[in-house]
Amino acid sequence: MNSIAAKHMFPDDDSLISRFREAGDVTLDLFHRDGRVDDRWLGFHPREFELLWRLAQQPGVPMTRRELLADVWRIDFEPETNSVAVHVARVRSKLGAFGLSKILATHPDGGYYLDAPPGPSEFTLSGETPT
Repeated sequence: MNSIAAKHMFPDDDSLISRFREAGDVTLDLFHRDGRVDDRWLGFHPREFELLWRLAQQPGVPMTRRELLADVWRIDFEPETNSVAVHVARVRSKLGAFGLSKILATHPDGGYYLDAPPGPSEFTLSGETPT
């Protein structure tokens, strides 16, 4: 991640990073580093969570493989692996149990994006206000 991207993601003012981020019907929880649908946790591995968290930061905006490698994997070269595609497939598989695998979409020109409506999911634990 370059300093410009870091400045955007972590501003110098008194603003706080939200604990929750919505990805359609999935509520991502930064504290637990996992996602849930209704009251069921998805069991994301760290990179799976980071991948969906990053895409949920800008729903509908496609990110190239290279951008995801820089922002999620924190590397600035093209490795000879397909780890981005593997992690996308794993996230889709976990979302598939709830019929939500299509929210992690592949862009026709390459890359991935979150294809989910903005706004909170229908489920929140009492007293929580996901943002």
